[in-house]
Amino acid sequence: MSALRDRLAAGQFTITAELSPPRGASAASMLGRAELLRGWVDAVNITDNQGSHVRLSSWAGAAAVRQSGIIEPIMQMTCRDRNRIALQSDLLGAGALGIENLLFMSGDHPKFGDHPGAKPVFDMDSTQLTWTARTLRDQGRLLSGKELNPAPRFFLGAVENPFAPPVEYRARRAAKKIAAGAQFIQTQYVFDLAVFTRWVSELGELGVLGRCSVLAGIGVIRSARMLDFLASGKVPGVQVPEPVIRRLRGVAPQDVGAEGAKIAAELIAAVRQIPGVAGIHLLTAGYEKQTPDLLRLAGVADRTALAGKPIDGH
Repeated sequence: MSALRDRLAAGQFTITAELSPPRGASAASMLGRAELLRGWVDAVNITDNQGSHVRLSSWAGAAAVRQSGIIEPIMQMTCRDRNRIALQSDLLGAGALGIENLLFMSGDHPKFGDHPGAKPVFDMDSTQLTWTARTLRDQGRLLSGKELNPAPRFFLGAVENPFAPPVEYRARRAAKKIAAGAQFIQTQYVFDLAVFTRWVSELGELGVLGRCSVLAGIGVIRSARMLDFLASGKVPGVQVPEPVIRRLRGVAPQDVGAEGAKIAAELIAAVRQIPGVAGIHLLTAGYEKQTPDLLRLAGVADRTALAGKPIDGH
């Protein structure tokens, strides 16, 4: 059974992170990066051709991480590349391999990736895919109505951006995903605490917080170039408040990463105090070496007592 699900159900502060599969036919480098996170995070997202760039498939990466026993995987699935036949087939494949944690998203358009001429599919959106996975799990049936034997066991996740316009509808949008079956939600970068706190409060008013765990997205602005990109408005829904921009502009270029880590640590400490927030999701792919230092800076307890033990109990 999913240890991630058990930890969230127990009300324990939970940490997830991202792990990008390699651009190659070996999972070895990814497992090396996973080892750096052992004992510090509870589960890792295995991304699904993020940014529309071809990489090792998310199901293969998730299977490799699970088999290694290093850490528990969360398999991402996007709607961009597959129709409902292929999506349901991959869901059954994940279930057969013991991959229970799933995270659904629409996915970036191919025009942003390394095959801009590729035809996008988008046969379903992420809410429909969440509902489909719940149907397979709870009803033991495909969308066609045909029975499954056996049905898979899944713990279902979704993504949400509390900061994307129109902001006043973002909580209702998340509530629809929860109604479709989402049991945990990971958010986009949180820099504006006021907007994020209001979004969580609105989820409470809608009566859905008790049915879904919220993990606040936290990332480290590591360079002046990254700050320029995030502050440019080119990343939908990412808003870097002016005080954060001024603080990072106020240090030497070589010190932006250290100051960005301090800001991230302060945000982690702050979101832990928001009622209804179950944990954090670290948007720090490629930052695995520095993740323990970031969590220490935030005062998050070391989980290294888990090191050496298969997290999923296998």
